[in-house]
Amino acid sequence: MKILVTGGGGFLGQALCRGLVQRGHDVTSFNRGHYPALDVIGVRQIAGDLADRDAVMSAFAGGFDAVFHNAAKAGAWGSYGSYHQANVVGTQNVLDACRTHSIGKLVYTSTPSVTHRATHPVEGGTAETVPYGENFQAPYATTKTIAEKAVLAANDASLATVALRPRLIWGPGDQQILPRLVERAKAGRLRFVGDGENLIDTTFIDNAAQAHFDAFDHLAPGAACAGKAYFISNGEPKTTRETINALLAAAGALLVDKTIPFRAAYLIGAVCEGLWHALPLKGEPPMTRFLAEQLSTSHWYSMAPATRDFGYVPKVSFAEGIDQLRASFL
Repeated sequence: MKILVTGGGGFLGQALCRGLVQRGHDVTSFNRGHYPALDVIGVRQIAGDLADRDAVMSAFAGGFDAVFHNAAKAGAWGSYGSYHQANVVGTQNVLDACRTHSIGKLVYTSTPSVTHRATHPVEGGTAETVPYGENFQAPYATTKTIAEKAVLAANDASLATVALRPRLIWGPGDQQILPRLVERAKAGRLRFVGDGENLIDTTFIDNAAQAHFDAFDHLAPGAACAGKAYFISNGEPKTTRETINALLAAAGALLVDKTIPFRAAYLIGAVCEGLWHALPLKGEPPMTRFLAEQLSTSHWYSMAPATRDFGYVPKVSFAEGIDQLRASFL
């Protein structure tokens, strides 16, 4: 099939492109930049911005059978407008382009953050039992919620859609989560918010990509997964302390033991947000209210719906993923 991946140059995007090429598909990536790694595996690249409607319409005109909409503006900081343009306007442009060019399948990469509710834990939850969040303290969660709802509402007899919510993707090649953890650990600036014993799910990169392929293989008008959202993870909840220190150990960094009370972290986050807004300061603040809430609360999910509706079973365990990560650093 001819498949278009948005954001194919990113961590998950490259894994999607590699896997689709290995499965024999003709793959094109729509990116803001150019990525030599995609050239190497034979992925055609089209440069453009998701918020540019004309650019999206033009890129999607290549006779594609399906779209993996993976691109998004992520992170814990930035103006609401920048997140809205990328995540809401960009996703609507993708949906409109699929309609205009009669593309029949859309696999959307969402996030568990769409269900975030302050310090309310999620323990073994599913998309059927965990409602959307409210009063988000971060534009990322707000705009991804709007986008996911639009994708699911678009599902019909001519365009089958599904939304996947992978939790904390990690593994060899990660240029986001792990480098920041290592940098802060080496600088002595890493703390657990709370006691670090809250249970969290994570997703090894190969499993995250596999879930997308499984959903894609089953997706069709009227399919069990069409028009629905699913949490995706390794299905192995571990404490934040165990998870972070395993990642740091694999990277050869010092382990973390220090903690900071939630209330103190939340206050620091509020102060940082005020300073970054008022001055404004460069980069992301070291703490935000949303981040303090996320880091101190249990979030783990049931994989049963994903297994039931499109056969997703994580193939790489947490321990096996740590071994691969350690080998990549060596």
